[in-house]
Amino acid sequence: MLFDWDIIVEYLPIFIQGFFNTIKISIISLIFSIILGLIGAFCRISKNKVLNTLASIYVNAFRSTALLAQLYLLYFGLPYIGIYLTAFTTGVISLSLAEGAYITEIIRSGIQSVPKEQTEAALSLGMKPNTLMYLIILPQAFFIFLPPLIGQTARLVMASSLFSIIAYDEIIRAAGTVAAYSFAPSEAYLTAAFLYFIICYSLLKFSTYLESKKKKTILPK
Repeated sequence: MLFDWDIIVEYLPIFIQGFFNTIKISIISLIFSIILGLIGAFCRISKNKVLNTLASIYVNAFRSTALLAQLYLLYFGLPYIGIYLTAFTTGVISLSLAEGAYITEIIRSGIQSVPKEQTEAALSLGMKPNTLMYLIILPQAFFIFLPPLIGQTARLVMASSLFSIIAYDEIIRAAGTVAAYSFAPSEAYLTAAFLYFIICYSLLKFSTYLESKKKKTILPK
């Protein structure tokens, strides 16, 4: 059976809507997950045992459980205690919390990759710890953790496909709608796969580009 391009053209507005809905929820979730990641990373490297322990619990809890289970818990579990969330809100919260745990470790490892000699030298010159972090450590760590962060962003986009189960109109749900109306699942889901490919391949190529740039950057030893 040949691929029917007419079906794609006919239902193109549905795919476009799903594509932009995926982009929207991914961007918003990414912003919140980066904020959580920064907070989590600072807590993970903190000498405060309480903050360090809480951050470790958060990271291990969300990295060790399936995103689908977290999604079900929020969307179907919270109504039992009187909390009702829209599909969009549920998606943002679940994706932000889950990806924030991974980004916490990406940022933490980037910060700890900066040579300790620089920290010791700056402190010996009387620089305050906060100034040291923002002026010396973070600018260098940024170029270290940026490529893996972009790679994690691609994972975030792909994870958003799970939101179709809570009736959020992203790419996979758009493909399901088209398949139901047109009785052409091959065309529908191949188009969905291609849309994800466009987003994720672009991100991964950008990550590869940054990685090559990073290798040309010589960090002070």
